[in-house]
Amino acid sequence: MTWLNSEAFTAFGQKIIWSDAIGNTMGLIALALGWKRSIWTWPTQFLSGAILFVAFAAGHLSGNAGKQVVVMLVALWGWAQWTRGKRQAQDASLAVRFASWRERGLLLGAAAAGTLAVTGLFTLYPWMSWNPLPDAYIFVGTIVAMYAQAKGLVEFWFAWLLVDAVGVPLAFTSGYAFSAFVYVIYGALVLWGAYDWYQRSRTTPAPALEGATA
Repeated sequence: MTWLNSEAFTAFGQKIIWSDAIGNTMGLIALALGWKRSIWTWPTQFLSGAILFVAFAAGHLSGNAGKQVVVMLVALWGWAQWTRGKRQAQDASLAVRFASWRERGLLLGAAAAGTLAVTGLFTLYPWMSWNPLPDAYIFVGTIVAMYAQAKGLVEFWFAWLLVDAVGVPLAFTSGYAFSAFVYVIYGALVLWGAYDWYQRSRTTPAPALEGATA
């Protein structure tokens, strides 16, 4: 599997490795599937996380590598959530909604506390990350975003935007130009997906996750 960390091509003076290119391309596909509310978003996210783990581990970006482990675990959980919901729903569709103010407070509180805790961990053990605060922010932000997605919360799109705002410059300065480029595309897809889920939230009043399309 060493070929995954070999150079695939050069773009704008930056070397692009296979794992970076393949993993992020699959990540884009997973995001598009999530916008379409397809259950296949989860196995695609799992494979993307596995490949990107190889990329970031090789670059000693422990925060980003650890994030991919979380992506894989949450992808398995989300897949189970949506599969169970699909069996229960009569129309086999995903009911999306805005989070309550209490849920938003819990998500923000968890994100802030988690970022501080992980930053402290990365600072205490410098070998885990070269950029403790942004690495921790991306790591925790990804967990929060994927949790909100699994719950069918519209806010998950905005969480991804906040993660991308830090992920683009960090990936580029760390030598992962393809990741930085893909983060920009993520931003466009996130805005599109957020609008679509917003529209659906106005016509699906169900208070909880009900299922997903195949």
